[in-house]
Formats: sequence, C-alpha cells, structure tokens
Amino acid sequence: MNNPSPPSAPPTFAHPIEEEFARILDYYGIRWEYEPRAFALAWDDAGNVTEAFSPDFYLPDQELYVELTTMRPRLITRKNRKLRRLRELYPEINIKLFKRDDLRNMMLKYGLDEHAAMISGTNAQKNGR
Repeated sequence: MNNPSPPSAPPTFAHPIEEEFARILDYYGIRWEYEPRAFALAWDDAGNVTEAFSPDFYLPDQELYVELTTMRPRLITRKNRKLRRLRELYPEINIKLFKRDDLRNMMLKYGLDEHAAMISGTNAQKNGR
C-alpha cells in the first residue's frame, strides 16, 4: 500500500487581503491556486527575462487569473501597465483586476468590515496601503 503524499502546506500570502479572498473562495467551494505562474513581459538582448508578472490567483474551473491590489489609484499605474502588456503578449489569458474599491466592497458584502477598513480611508493610510 502506498503512503499518500502529505497535504501541501497552505501558501504564505503576501498580503492579508489575499488570505481573506482565499477564504471566500474556499467558502464557496471555488478551486484556486496561489501565484501558480509567472508571465514573462520583457527580455534583454540575450533572451533573459527582465520583467515578469505573477497574478495572485488562478481559478482553474473558470480559467481565470485574478490580481488583487490595495494600492491607491495614483500608485496603480505600473500594475496597469503590466496588465496591458500581459494582455498584448498573452491574449488567450483571462485576467481580472480587483482594485482597492472592489476589494473594499467585497469585504463589506461578506461582513468583513474590519478588513474593509484596513484597505480604505484613514486606516489604510495608517497601514501604508
């Protein structure tokens, strides 16, 4: 009899909002993978990747990548540029960006008021988000 492989360790999320998003996906039984792939966006003359983008989540049943950001709108320019470049190079990839207001509204909808406060308004500024 073969021993089953041990369960994989839960991912270490880069931001608390990612962990909350994963909990919502789990609650609704939506399969997800955390940062499963990096997409090359730029290369040097020798063909080495100089810039890449790793979306936060992949939802395999929906064939959808999801990127979450709590950055203030004026700071999101670089992320938007990367998303545009990804769409140019990989038009077959479906990706959705959830911005700060989207995330705040989602947290409020699911009764996560404390988390919503952390990504919006005065508390977000105190937390550097």
